[in-house]
Amino acid sequence: MSVTVLGGGAFGTALAVALGRKGPVTLWARDVSALAETRQSPRLPGVTLPDPVSLEADLETAARHDTLLLAVPMQQLSSLLDVIDAPLTGQALVACCKGIDLSETVGPCALIARHKPAALPAILTGPSFAADIARGLPTALTLACGDEATGRALQEQLSTPVLRLYRSDDTAGAELGGALKNVIAIACGVCIGAGLGDSARAALMTRGFAEMVRLAARLGAKPETLMGLSGLGDLTLTCTSDLSRNYRFGLALGRGEGFDPAVTVEGAATARAAAQLARDLDLPLPVCTAVSDLTQGRLTVRQAMDTLLSRPLKDE
Repeated sequence: MSVTVLGGGAFGTALAVALGRKGPVTLWARDVSALAETRQSPRLPGVTLPDPVSLEADLETAARHDTLLLAVPMQQLSSLLDVIDAPLTGQALVACCKGIDLSETVGPCALIARHKPAALPAILTGPSFAADIARGLPTALTLACGDEATGRALQEQLSTPVLRLYRSDDTAGAELGGALKNVIAIACGVCIGAGLGDSARAALMTRGFAEMVRLAARLGAKPETLMGLSGLGDLTLTCTSDLSRNYRFGLALGRGEGFDPAVTVEGAATARAAAQLARDLDLPLPVCTAVSDLTQGRLTVRQAMDTLLSRPLKDE
């Protein structure tokens, strides 16, 4: 089966590099001219595209391959799917983005199913940084697909000697874990940026994880999925590393500093979607709601902290 990565950002390029070390892969980007000239991406300094990676400027041509890795920001996924004219019948569409679509309030697999119902949706998610994958450092991810045969085939096709994929049939759990951990990472960044300490961060991670499991279970996911790489594993990485965009964004919020608007921060949009789901489902998600209000300027850091600490005492 042939593979195309749609999206020339850091993560899409890193996946193309990793898979290109194994065999032929196509990389589509909105502007491939610079990549074609240098075989290097400014988002991955020091990394060169292997020879088996071919570059494609035409989206319809790139989309003819059997397996498409959709490596665009979550809020752009819907428009990408709509721009592709072909129905993509029987093709595996693997979402490589994390978040909840703001307009449709669903994750990437559900979005794929709505926009390309003849395709086979899957999601690749888990604790990973693009630079680590591109450099060939050992990484383990979750590959979730509702169709067992497709999931097994994708697991074999996309695994490499240093990129180990664990298979799951719980697409809802995998996509919610990957989406919601970004919200908690913003909260943890705010905590450290405001000087509240590591103990407070540990509390936020733990209570935030409880919210992740609570919402996932209400939406039909398996709680145990959140205990794996796509939930707890990704949460641990994203809430503790300066390489995480969402964590760095939270740090800037906590310090009262600006943040580069060109950097994609999926957790900000996901927090808004999670807060809307909390209202729709009458489900208590205080950390997610506080992050939503913070990122929209409705609360100050001090007000958000007071709101969380003044909640009624309860059993764990």
